[in-house]
Amino acid sequence: MDPKGRDVAGYRMHAFVCGHTRPEGSVRGCCSEKNSLELMKEFKMASKEKGIKDVRVQKSGCLDFCENGPTCVIYPQGEWFKITKEAIPSLVEYMNGGRLPAQFLLDLKA
Repeated sequence: MDPKGRDVAGYRMHAFVCGHTRPEGSVRGCCSEKNSLELMKEFKMASKEKGIKDVRVQKSGCLDFCENGPTCVIYPQGEWFKITKEAIPSLVEYMNGGRLPAQFLLDLKA
């Protein structure tokens, strides 16, 4: 058993929130200048406050969809989301076994 009380390595679900920074004036923009790190912290805290212990929310490098706004991918499902303050409660519920918040899915065809 590890120090966090887990007897199996890893997490049931793992959310990565883009924290990439591009040079100022980049045509694509970057998630970090669109408050992605603040959103990631809020998502992480909301998950902890809900008491969900078998998931992880963390910053990632570039997820390559920065022009769409702050993005997040949740594994093992591989679902991609545009993360906003409004999306966070639904994403937390999803991480807690709730339904897929389809209204916040990232349109990968756009």
